[in-house]
Amino acid sequence: MKASDLFVQALESEGVEFIFGIPGEENLDFLDSLSRSSIRLILTRHEQAAGFMAATYGRLTGKAGVCLSTLGPGATNLVTAAAYAQLGGMPMVMLTGQKPVKTSKQGQFQIVDIVDMMRPLTKYTRQIVSGGNIPSRIREAFRLAEEERPGATHLELPEDIAREETDEPVLPQSIARRPVAEEKAILAAVKRIEKAHYPLLLVGAAANRRLTCRMLRQLVERTGIPFVTTQMGKGVLDEADPLFLGNAALSANDFVHRAFDKSDLIINVGHDVVEKPPFFMNPGGVEVIHINFLSASVDPVYFPQVEVIGDISNSVWQISERITRQSHWDFERFMQARTAMIEHIAADAGDKRFPMYPQRLVADVRQMMPDDGIIALDNGIYKIWFARNYPARQPNTVLLDNALASMGAGLPSAMAARLVYPDRKVMAICGDGGFMMNSQELETAVRLRMHLVVLILRDDAYGMIKWKQAHMGFENFGLDVGNPDFVKYAESYGASGHRISSANQLLPLLQECHSTPGVHVVDVPVDYTDNDRILNREIAEQSAKL
Repeated sequence: MKASDLFVQALESEGVEFIFGIPGEENLDFLDSLSRSSIRLILTRHEQAAGFMAATYGRLTGKAGVCLSTLGPGATNLVTAAAYAQLGGMPMVMLTGQKPVKTSKQGQFQIVDIVDMMRPLTKYTRQIVSGGNIPSRIREAFRLAEEERPGATHLELPEDIAREETDEPVLPQSIARRPVAEEKAILAAVKRIEKAHYPLLLVGAAANRRLTCRMLRQLVERTGIPFVTTQMGKGVLDEADPLFLGNAALSANDFVHRAFDKSDLIINVGHDVVEKPPFFMNPGGVEVIHINFLSASVDPVYFPQVEVIGDISNSVWQISERITRQSHWDFERFMQARTAMIEHIAADAGDKRFPMYPQRLVADVRQMMPDDGIIALDNGIYKIWFARNYPARQPNTVLLDNALASMGAGLPSAMAARLVYPDRKVMAICGDGGFMMNSQELETAVRLRMHLVVLILRDDAYGMIKWKQAHMGFENFGLDVGNPDFVKYAESYGASGHRISSANQLLPLLQECHSTPGVHVVDVPVDYTDNDRILNREIAEQSAKL
């Protein structure tokens, strides 16, 4: 058979459902083989967006998402998505084309060493130099992408190799189980927890697995230990739980950090230093138990004293089975921090000013979305407001990136979520800056007849950087932008455009959009003028009184 046919068969054997991307002439044999496959090609308008979609598919399913590009400029457009998946722990396989490697009459036209370019951004990158190598290369790319810690892999298929004849068979997937932590580590962790007076549970990104969620719920119910989530750990445990103390959206000085300050032992499940630190360790300060698939990367702000390395769900289960609730555990100060956090979040949830206050906007979105509804956030100052003020009820219902923290991912991530969960409510929440980086994918969403709501929070500036600029005492400079008329812009793609003119219009409009099929773009002017006062000063002053 033709090597490209074998390539597609190997992808089918790996359970690939979708390939996101843009083919080029170097992919045409592969594209022809794909046309006879059960795999669905999701043709996008930019390779970066295709990579974001593939990574999000991997995050939601645990199976490697697949994206496709041609050589040269198509492949270089995947670089940001590669880093997004690699830092975020999302399994993804990138497929790129290349000119013939045996006989080429085009010199160095469009040729960039993509394999070498991808090396620092991936777990595995190879050029396929023979049709007979295809089964083993694909099996290895998928195995490594999905193996802990998940991340990005890359395969380059030159066009002359794609049209070779080969009779190699597809390799079956292997059966593998994650190693479990040794008993000594489990017993050491249990001893430290039982001895502590103020143990605190921290839930991070790597805990976002179905079985781990169940085991953590069992541990919390058995021990009554309060918990905090990182931004990427939102929803692993129900954040409406009375033992939830808050999200570490800020790195310091929030109410939740008073709990960190009081704690004498932090049980850190699934967090590592790739994600922005939720708290800072100091020599001679609080002790930390690191529970993760891999050992900790020691950092000036993170150097755990006990490490429980192995399958996280099994580690949590073993600890839960052995631990006994202690009468000397004292969580009163933790609960004071929780009460203060709830009161602060509720204070401005009904604010009627317009442009909208971010606290009111978050409250309205939370009221409208069901427990299993998915919001996909781009990157901007609103990400902090949603991480902090939006209680997630289920795993992977708040999709945000706090590892690479790339702009432009919100809309593509929401589109991937819609493909994975066609029966759930899905909303992309983007700043005007992040939205415009991949806004062309509105056409893709309309073409695919998606039911999707896209919320654009418009401040006509790069608001996150303006917040930092103000905090550092600099004058406002270099961060204001212009925008298109987003209503007309949406309509030009065949989507429905909406704009609110008062805060009270948002909630009923969102309810209408979610009940009306199609792609809806909602322009929401926002007021960020109090960001510096509230996030940098007010919260710190109020939390310091606890």
